Amino acid sequence: MDTYALPDARSEATVAAHDDGTWPVTEDVAALRTAIANLFFYGRPGAGDRKWVLIDAGIPGSAAWIESAARARFGRRSRPSCVVLTHGHFDHVGALHTLADHWDVPIYAHPLELPYLDGREAYPPPDPTVGGGAMARMSPLYPRGPYDFSRRLRPLPADGSVPGMPGWRWILSSGHSPGHVALFRDADRTLLAGDAFVTTKQESMTAVLQWRPEVNGPPAYFTQDWAAARRSVEALAALEPDAVGTGHGPPLHGEAMRAALRMLARDFDLLALPEDGRYVRSPAVFDEQGVVSVPPPVLDPVTLFAGLGLVALAGLAIGTALNRRS
Repeated sequence: MDTYALPDARSEATVAAHDDGTWPVTEDVAALRTAIANLFFYGRPGAGDRKWVLIDAGIPGSAAWIESAARARFGRRSRPSCVVLTHGHFDHVGALHTLADHWDVPIYAHPLELPYLDGREAYPPPDPTVGGGAMARMSPLYPRGPYDFSRRLRPLPADGSVPGMPGWRWILSSGHSPGHVALFRDADRTLLAGDAFVTTKQESMTAVLQWRPEVNGPPAYFTQDWAAARRSVEALAALEPDAVGTGHGPPLHGEAMRAALRMLARDFDLLALPEDGRYVRSPAVFDEQGVVSVPPPVLDPVTLFAGLGLVALAGLAIGTALNRRS
């Protein structure tokens, strides 16, 4: 699995944050980075109470951080009209319980995502064998639910509109999760892609810490249908976006970003598809009730060698102890 780094990504990437700690995507869309994941504010600065929308809800423990940025951007007592989720993985819903209760707001997600957000189902296990980086290796430790937001949870409108965001439409972009959506505004070709593709190499701890601007496929360790993920990237690249915000990495703009996204769509199997993996061999299967089937895990050489090493060390210790006793 290779990476296509933007040849002039530093000039295309946003290089200065707003005073409120957010990063501009457009005049009325800003990204807030919560450690490893981004969320987005939609609405003009100073919009006031119920005049803006929160897209995704960051990592666990980030509620105060998000609320502080919202106050700085929209006003001291301003609350969103709603929360819209691209999907329900832990780094996109981490502060959702706290914020939704504090703000008293509805939460919208695609119907295929609802079983993982209303307490019925946990997401299938991640695959630590893909990606080849520390973030992938640690993925079995990441929470995967089930999460229960059922009291406030609503399905996204069937007509493709986005609550609280006139002129925007949601686009089903499954693969990374069954009901993953991207948000797109045709008027200025602004795309909030969630994790359908990302703008830093999420499997690599070094790239994550550096927030290095690159165009990559979805985070591999949580992607559970690679054929669907490919189709989603192809569909989003065909939109020819002018501004992009993703769930991981800096906002990007302009032709260099579009060229990288077109290349990712054209050469997805080369640039994004892992050589092997649990869901590379066979996808997980989902329906509106949740998980239908999950393929068996693949042999993880790193885990195998670590286990053999521990067995060898244990044998050496036992042998040494026996020799001492004799």
